[in-house]
Amino acid sequence: MYFAEAYPQHSVKNLFFQSDIKRDGVWVDKGSMVIRAAEDAGAHILFHKIVCRRPPGMLTYGRPGYTHLIAVSRAMKCPDVLPLPDIITDAGRLPWVRAMGVRAAAQAVRFARDQVGAKLIFDPFCGVGTVLAVANALGLDALGVELSRKRCEQARALEIKPDEL
Repeated sequence: MYFAEAYPQHSVKNLFFQSDIKRDGVWVDKGSMVIRAAEDAGAHILFHKIVCRRPPGMLTYGRPGYTHLIAVSRAMKCPDVLPLPDIITDAGRLPWVRAMGVRAAAQAVRFARDQVGAKLIFDPFCGVGTVLAVANALGLDALGVELSRKRCEQARALEIKPDEL
């Protein structure tokens, strides 16, 4: 997910939600790849959080039960105090098997709104629109792009109730 801030003189901040994958029987740490690429591009890591996609201790049978939530920026540096836990143990409702989870998305969108001053959330691979719906529920404009027509229609229809945030 990318979010553009309200002040054009600052560079755009980037937020990544990456699950590790197994390729040819070997686990690929996509979170580490994102961090390395960001650092190589001269960006600062604002935070790297772990989101539990399944309850801690639960067997996941070959799929990762967690994902990485990583924020990077060329303009900002990590605040002294972050209003985010290091491990988000309750991702919230998952509207789709690959979705971020409503509560995890709310953590990211609140960071964008409160720490960065974002007015618009842009998600270039929006899936069923969890991040977009959360942004709207939190009073922000949101724009998403999705290759799948079916998921795009689901994204347009997705609504988040305030008690889910």
